[in-house]
Amino acid sequence: MTGIATADLYDERGDELQALETQLLDLGGRTRFTGPVRTIRCQNDNALVKATLASPGDGAVLVIDGGGSMATALMGDMIAGSAVEHGWAGVIIHGPVRDRTALAQLDLGIKALGSIPRKSGKEGTGEADAVVEFGGVAFRPGAMLWADEDGVLVER
Repeated sequence: MTGIATADLYDERGDELQALETQLLDLGGRTRFTGPVRTIRCQNDNALVKATLASPGDGAVLVIDGGGSMATALMGDMIAGSAVEHGWAGVIIHGPVRDRTALAQLDLGIKALGSIPRKSGKEGTGEADAVVEFGGVAFRPGAMLWADEDGVLVER
């Protein structure tokens, strides 16, 4: 992300923006990123995540609502590498990742609750491009999102 920091952006735009209250770790090689929101709701199953991040990202940020479950990783190094190849700006995960050392080397913004080595199911359960809500924010597909070391802001 070039330009304005999230704290300054919030000072400038205030109530036009939602601030994510959930504390996430910066796990990618890029800590500042911005782009239009795309969404997935899934729990302990990352088949939709894999398919979505293997499609053109056009600078978007994929927000994955994993329900806060820490049982299985929703993204690892191979899926994140595919996201880089396909032009995604970042991924925000309400759940864990795996392969943290490799993720930190990728030019991709990644914020998640933490990590776990256990891989997820591959059944394809879940929903894409729906409004997902966590941490006091409603993530609407197409809304602009800004993320940096201070947190995440999303247009109302």
